[in-house]
Amino acid sequence: MTPSSRSATPWLFLMPALLLLSLSVLIPAVLALLMSFTRSGLDVSEPLTWVGLSNLRRLLADAVFRRVLGTTVLYLVGVVPPIVAGSLALAILVNRKLPGIRLLRAAYYTPVLVSIVVAAIAFRWLYGENGLLNGLLVTWLDTDPIGFLTDPRLALVSVMVVTFWKGIGYYMVIFLAGLQGIPTELYEAAALDGCRGWRVHLHITLPLLRPYVVLVAVISAIAATKVFEEVFLMTQGGPAGSTRTLVYYVYDQAFRELDISYACTVGLALFLLVMLLTLVRFSVAQGSRFL
Repeated sequence: MTPSSRSATPWLFLMPALLLLSLSVLIPAVLALLMSFTRSGLDVSEPLTWVGLSNLRRLLADAVFRRVLGTTVLYLVGVVPPIVAGSLALAILVNRKLPGIRLLRAAYYTPVLVSIVVAAIAFRWLYGENGLLNGLLVTWLDTDPIGFLTDPRLALVSVMVVTFWKGIGYYMVIFLAGLQGIPTELYEAAALDGCRGWRVHLHITLPLLRPYVVLVAVISAIAATKVFEEVFLMTQGGPAGSTRTLVYYVYDQAFRELDISYACTVGLALFLLVMLLTLVRFSVAQGSRFL
């Protein structure tokens, strides 16, 4: 086999995957980028009109987009810290050698296996005015039903709870892998020095898990930025637009307003936000190598 044929062999194996990736991701992404500089009509058969930066100027002046962007950032801030702290706490809890600990790990991981559609429908029933949660509150506290999904002050937090419940088990596994890579001798030495309880995790666990904390924070931030299913299935962006996120705004403009070009422009803004979070992830990962 000649050197040129040996160098071409890996590409031949990669060709089917690259072709599929190009047809499903790369080509649609490029077309969406080009469409963000055009104006589309209500009829998809109409030719596109080149408008240059008109859609971008419209985006910068769009008050609804600014509100949606603020809601997305608020969702990110409200979801990521609890997920990082909660999944780390669960990982520390299930990392012990106790009877039935494998069953406990499986129980905490079970929400990850549940379809987001099933989870959203189940929580929508729990949050309903005649649902289980309001039934318990009315019975125990003798209060009026709470509009978890109909009150603009509570709707976004209620959707955040679903994201937290669905994702905490997944990130727990990442932290668990990191915990099991920490030598037990460090904890034994700390115990001999009189360091016990939460101080052990503060001085040993957290510093050694810093790369995992950064990884979980960035991955969960990207996932929170792209949240859609929970909002679509539970609130439809309401009430009063209080749960409308960037991805839902893209859907709203594309399939309700039929403004495909402007939806592509909003999607471009979402892409830049996710790209920024990804660059933060890589820069922190590079910096952690020298710590």
